[in-house]
Amino acid sequence: MQNFEFYNPTRIIFGKDTIAQLADHVPAEARVLVLYGGSSAEKNGTLAEVRAALGTRTVREFGGIEANPTYETLMRAVATIREEGLDFLLAVGGGSVIDGTKFVAAAVNYKGDAWDILRTHGVDVTGALPFGSVLTLPATGSEMNSFSVISRTETREKLAFGSPHVFPRFSVLDPTRTYTLPVRQVANGVADAFTHIMEQYLTYPAGGMAQDRFAEGLLLSLVEIGPKVIANPHDYDLRANLMWIATLALNGLIGAGVPQDWATHMIGHELTARHDIDHARTLAIVLPAMLRVRKEAKRGKLLQYAERVWNLRDGTEDERIESAIARTSAFFESLDIPTRLSAYGLGTETIDGVISQLEQHGMTALGEHQDVTLEVSRRVLEASL
Repeated sequence: MQNFEFYNPTRIIFGKDTIAQLADHVPAEARVLVLYGGSSAEKNGTLAEVRAALGTRTVREFGGIEANPTYETLMRAVATIREEGLDFLLAVGGGSVIDGTKFVAAAVNYKGDAWDILRTHGVDVTGALPFGSVLTLPATGSEMNSFSVISRTETREKLAFGSPHVFPRFSVLDPTRTYTLPVRQVANGVADAFTHIMEQYLTYPAGGMAQDRFAEGLLLSLVEIGPKVIANPHDYDLRANLMWIATLALNGLIGAGVPQDWATHMIGHELTARHDIDHARTLAIVLPAMLRVRKEAKRGKLLQYAERVWNLRDGTEDERIESAIARTSAFFESLDIPTRLSAYGLGTETIDGVISQLEQHGMTALGEHQDVTLEVSRRVLEASL
């Protein structure tokens, strides 16, 4: 097992009717900016509950954060905070809203061009406004981690940053808030969480017995509940399990002390930036191809994955590996998520542009061995057609 330091200060407030507990966790004297996405938070009553819980505090609201939060929109929120002297942020929504809020929190007092936060991946972030979140879409794990992904419309870029300063102080997770989500968003959440786990698990054996079993348990749970959670939108236990699994998938626990990959995500980010495909759906396109192209480097873990997650014990090693990858694709397809670029009307003509973007962003040595060169990324995209 590798050396590691695990730190996660986020308080989780989980269960039915927990939004009212905001009153206990947002400072009484706080001047609050509530950030949210579209109209769903208003229509389903979540914003009304938030307003009631915040009581007599000074509260302003900022809506319109996109599914892929943009720098341009978020800088308007930064301007509002500066103009009105606000000092506490509350994200109400899914990972996109929380990611956006993290950037806003870091940008308000940042010295210099705020886009540099993304260019440097957060290494020079020295502070951030305090914030909490009310999660309405289980998917990204952003409610309990210190990472954020932001797009810039002008340059068609999508970059990530991380900083210990942007852990949420708390996150409220009420599974009933997910009942009215569109099927597509729920399916995306399942695929996103699944791939987050795979990026930390399916690398090479590193002696992390607990981490492996944690990851395999989460993967098995997603395989079991994925189709059910879509078919039964008001089943509390299914929604509660999805919400908690998605949080555990990227709160740092299963990745502590083990190698991590993330090449699938880096390529997926470029597909989203260039072609506006939902983030989770880019992952479903890239992951199976990534596993096939890098089969030899990942052989030990692919065989473990085949046996422990898909119960594949018969046949040659190559047959078991191929069957496990095929079942991974079939799982995504069972959620009505295509696993080929061609399903989005994209062919070989898109590959050069994605490779160019990867090169521009320095993504030339990706993966757990830093051996995913631009040529390997090209082969992965070709295998995704």
